[in-house]
Amino acid sequence: MKWTHTLLAAAAVAQLVFAGAAQAGSNLENIKTAGVLKIGTEGTYAPFTYHDTSGALVGFDVEIGEAVAKKLGVKAEFLEGKWDGLIAGLDANRYDTVINQVGITEERKKKYDFSEPYIASKAVLIIKSDDDSIKGFEDLKGKKSAQSLTSNFGKLATASGAELVGTDGFDQSIQLVLTGRADATINDSLSFLDFKKQKPDAPVKIAAEQAEADHSGIIIRKGEPELLEAINKALVDIKADGTYDAISQKYFGADVSK
Repeated sequence: MKWTHTLLAAAAVAQLVFAGAAQAGSNLENIKTAGVLKIGTEGTYAPFTYHDTSGALVGFDVEIGEAVAKKLGVKAEFLEGKWDGLIAGLDANRYDTVINQVGITEERKKKYDFSEPYIASKAVLIIKSDDDSIKGFEDLKGKKSAQSLTSNFGKLATASGAELVGTDGFDQSIQLVLTGRADATINDSLSFLDFKKQKPDAPVKIAAEQAEADHSGIIIRKGEPELLEAINKALVDIKADGTYDAISQKYFGADVSK
């Protein structure tokens, strides 16, 4: 009798494991059946995801999401939310993925899966175009650097010997450099590319950049290998057919995957 109960219990466990595995890997099939890839995004983070003057949701990540969905044979449906709860929305099955310049970190990789990187950004040292006194991070010693005080960029400026001038973000930091109230700012390379795309004649330049880049990927729940493989293939395809480069040039004037 005990032997029979053991066999029945083992069979039940095997059935649950099989069912769980099948369910875990079935999301791609569900997406294709529904004809929609649900994408979590902020909608307030230009130039990646924001609303234009007509109120339409636009941006680099919006167009990447649309291109990836098209390669999957479905339409993209964007669900907006605040950054603090955006990734958590995956846990609640509110959407299938988040496309919002999500940095690939070891901590996040413990709980979620990432596509291959599709964005690379670096810390860059920005100065006025006519300034020849700063050629590298080491030249910040004794200089004023406009920074968000608690940011990693601010920490890098401090480590380089700079005196920090506190700001609320990139736009204010650039203005302080332009007006001469700061000698430099260390900031994100993509923010600089976006700024120069909007204001190509602004008299600022990159004096130096960090060697190591930070990478962003498309994030999904763990246990969905078919979806992950399909997203990675879609990224390869949109790079091969020129779609990625066209989107990247439109928003940044450069290929931001490198």
